[in-house]
Amino acid sequence: METEAGPVSKSTRNAVVIAIMLGMLLAALDQTIVSTALPTIVSDLGGTNHLSWVVTAYLLAETIMTALVGKFGDLFGRKPVFLISVVLFLAGSALCGMADSMLWLVGSRAIQGLGAGGLMVTAMAVIADVVPLSERGKYQGFMGSVFGVATVGGPLLGGLFVDQLSWRWAFYVNIPLGILVLVVATIALPSVKAAIKPAIDYLGILLIALAATGLTLVTTWGGNEYDWTSTTIIAMTIGSLIALVLFVMVENRAAEPLLPMRLFKSRVFTVSAILSFIIGFAMLGGVTFLPTYLQYVHGASATDSGLQMLPLVVGLLLASVLVGNIISKTGRYRIFPILGTILIGAGLFLLSLMDNQTPYLTSAAYMLVLGIGVGLCMPVPTVVVQSTVDYSDLGVATSGVSFLRTMGSSFGVAVFGSIYATQLPEKLAGAIPAGVDPRVASTVEGVRALPDALRDPITAAYADALHVVFLTAVPVAALGLLVALLLKEVPLRDTARMSAGGNASIGEGFAAPASFDSEHELQKLVAVVVQNHKRNPGPEVLASSGIPLNIAQMWMIMQVFRGGAERGSATLQEIGGDLKVPPGVFEPMASQLVAHGYLSETLGHYRFTTTGLEMFQRFVGAYRVWLLGKLEDWEMEDTADFSAAIDRIAEQMIDRGQSLTTGKHAALTGV
Repeated sequence: METEAGPVSKSTRNAVVIAIMLGMLLAALDQTIVSTALPTIVSDLGGTNHLSWVVTAYLLAETIMTALVGKFGDLFGRKPVFLISVVLFLAGSALCGMADSMLWLVGSRAIQGLGAGGLMVTAMAVIADVVPLSERGKYQGFMGSVFGVATVGGPLLGGLFVDQLSWRWAFYVNIPLGILVLVVATIALPSVKAAIKPAIDYLGILLIALAATGLTLVTTWGGNEYDWTSTTIIAMTIGSLIALVLFVMVENRAAEPLLPMRLFKSRVFTVSAILSFIIGFAMLGGVTFLPTYLQYVHGASATDSGLQMLPLVVGLLLASVLVGNIISKTGRYRIFPILGTILIGAGLFLLSLMDNQTPYLTSAAYMLVLGIGVGLCMPVPTVVVQSTVDYSDLGVATSGVSFLRTMGSSFGVAVFGSIYATQLPEKLAGAIPAGVDPRVASTVEGVRALPDALRDPITAAYADALHVVFLTAVPVAALGLLVALLLKEVPLRDTARMSAGGNASIGEGFAAPASFDSEHELQKLVAVVVQNHKRNPGPEVLASSGIPLNIAQMWMIMQVFRGGAERGSATLQEIGGDLKVPPGVFEPMASQLVAHGYLSETLGHYRFTTTGLEMFQRFVGAYRVWLLGKLEDWEMEDTADFSAAIDRIAEQMIDRGQSLTTGKHAALTGV
């Protein structure tokens, strides 16, 4: 298995990218697709007290897997890890569709979440293997758009499946698409693994998984399955806190910790991490329980409830993109989480005022307030962290913010769900009219079928239960405001500012997991820098290098370095690559380079001479200088690692297809 990907044809690259994006879309959709289906699922399977776990199990499993799978890809190769992730996701989807109890569904969602975490993290790495860095910014934008589409389309798609087929098709739909991803990936993905064996923080991951699962169970079961003062709840709370303390101790000693505790010495990181947690808490908590209100209280169909939630998700999307672009242009950010947390609190409070007489337009306005509030906060934590941490911590700090946002989402859904499961039986107990079967009041269809006089007290009970849910969440937003007020305004690095704007920032906001590898995160930032440069930097780099070659000659030197079957050796056919040009077109220019002593030729294979290799190395050095000019606001403590990473990125920009012009034009102008 190779330690780096060789050049791939354009058709292969396109096939890989389409398969990867389809896989990521499936994984991203399944975070939200069940929201509008949940009321029907509960009606069918029962188990209102397990409702939140349909979402939480997926999120927790996904979060844990994202911490592991990147290292597994480095150890065993990204292709087998990606394929295993697809198989896990397919198996989980099939089991979800066949579920005949809520516990079965929850367990299947956990399997699905493991596959989704592997899909998303490995997909990012595979894109880096096959897409040249010079073009990667564009593809990162596409990836960000996938998460935006999934956030908007998930609830709507889930509703369509419920109304037109069955809630089970919200899961079965993954199977044919997943099989397509599996086939294309098996054929087209390159086999790559890291040259250096990474250290995996197994104990740290185990402890944080135990602590997170335990605390989530406490918030779910407390006051519902068990009394808050019961032995089970007290023991689970103590056990979870012990696991959390042990996690902190382990992270202080781990060779490559999941979340280095030294990061929390920075006030900026600590504030950003807490903000990220609160954003996740508010966003998914609202998205998960609003369909219950819209379907039970307003009587909306599953599809209509997905459409009626658009004010929330559209407000979230637009505010997030607007803030990202403002940060990109001005470098100012502190005001946005302050305003955002105020609007989150206001939005949650307004949602708590909804009853069974609230007009939809009023509800839509309340949802819009919450969505804008979340969107104002969303881009800030990642941008701030990427501007303040040292290079060596870039990966773990960026992924740490993403990790805590997902944890916040799982806790938000669990807390909202626990309150709802506790409140609903109490509210319904005195609301079901005499002669109405209580089982009828527990299903969406049953409530809709009742006459107005019998239905109104039941819908009022559902609204009252959700009133408590949303009102209880307001103090979390208030805490978010206090935290946001502690956020300092610091100068942002140009790379972070650039990454805040455009489609790429959408992915960061909507739970696209970050890599734990600093060099990979730096590559993503450099890709945005190159994209924002607007024009190919190759010609200006060549002009500034003093290399006595024209563009066409340097292009051919690069093609020889990339090689074919053997690195640094290429035939005319291999030099042409995907270009629709007869190999003979390249022969005159190759002969020129041989005559000038830059290449040698043996049996149709062109290789570097010492002089040719020196020219190539000078070109890499010129690219390095250009990159450092774009990264001049990075003041690094660990200069050796940062410098080595820049060297590799500079070489990669050339090695992986950074053409000086289009290859065809370069070749023909050299003849």
